[in-house]
Amino acid sequence: MGLGRGYEGQDCSLARSLELIGERWTLLVVRDAFFGVRRFRDFVAHLDVPRAVLASRLHDLVQAGVLQKQPCGQGSAREEYVLTAMGRELWPAVYALSQWGERYLTTGGRRRVFRHAECGTGLDAAGNCPHCGRWIAVDEIEVLPGPGLNLQGRTDAVSLELRLPHRLLTPLQTRPELEQPEAE
Repeated sequence: MGLGRGYEGQDCSLARSLELIGERWTLLVVRDAFFGVRRFRDFVAHLDVPRAVLASRLHDLVQAGVLQKQPCGQGSAREEYVLTAMGRELWPAVYALSQWGERYLTTGGRRRVFRHAECGTGLDAAGNCPHCGRWIAVDEIEVLPGPGLNLQGRTDAVSLELRLPHRLLTPLQTRPELEQPEAE
């Protein structure tokens, strides 16, 4: 018998949250949206997620109000996915999970460094700027590669763009022609 998708027997807000963001790939889609990924093809390329699975996760996130679809540009028939205010409220949880993973599940140093864009100070584990003495909102955070990031690894356009300092929520300007061929 397969596992059910819901937690109907649980009267718990965490269980309700997991019904939406706890499915495989969903939280990584949300993470990439914070990193500025907006186009379906860029989510596919960066996550290596099956297209049907990604389409399902994006649909669920749009239906729940975490993401919204909008035209890629004026007069464009293509759409992109952008975090809503509800979606942006997930940042503390995404950040906390990434910091926990860095602390307990990885070796070789942090994969990503988050710093306060205004003063350039690295954030602490709670998302505070030690220099400014306050919690930093997601739109004030810059992400850059950390010492543990494998720069010889992924060569998709999103990974290449994320090797540069980048303010969270700012759309990535991926250019597929910059992708490097996969190593054999």
